[in-house]
Amino acid sequence: MSERPEQELLSGLALTSFRLNGQFLEVAESLARPAGLTAAWWQVLGAVLREPLPVAGIARAMGITRQSVQRIADLLVERGLAEYLPNPAHRRAKLVAPTPAGREAVSGIDPAHAAFARRLADAVGEEDLAGALAAMRRLSAVLDELAEEK
Repeated sequence: MSERPEQELLSGLALTSFRLNGQFLEVAESLARPAGLTAAWWQVLGAVLREPLPVAGIARAMGITRQSVQRIADLLVERGLAEYLPNPAHRRAKLVAPTPAGREAVSGIDPAHAAFARRLADAVGEEDLAGALAAMRRLSAVLDELAEEK
């Protein structure tokens, strides 16, 4: 039985996004490693650079499980890269915040991150990258809407 065109598109989108996820994780690992971080640690620290968030909030923003974020947050706290702060909105759900050492580790990634971003933009074109980002954000929003309709 052959797939309909829309099924082929969905399958292609899913498979390509899985491949992109792997590629982005590989790039993130190579950028984070010299700063003493992993891609996952960088993700969690990056999520709380602007403001402390509870583990559940980080998980929602990243689209991963709360348990995965909790495990990483605990490791970051253990290593002095993050700390738990009281949450005025919820007594039991502490906020995760980077420590000065965590901020320093993330800022150590910036030069290599900027250089890789420049190489990618030069290879693809900034306009095409912006269009891809807009399409991905739209697709993600529609998937969220469709999931809510279930």
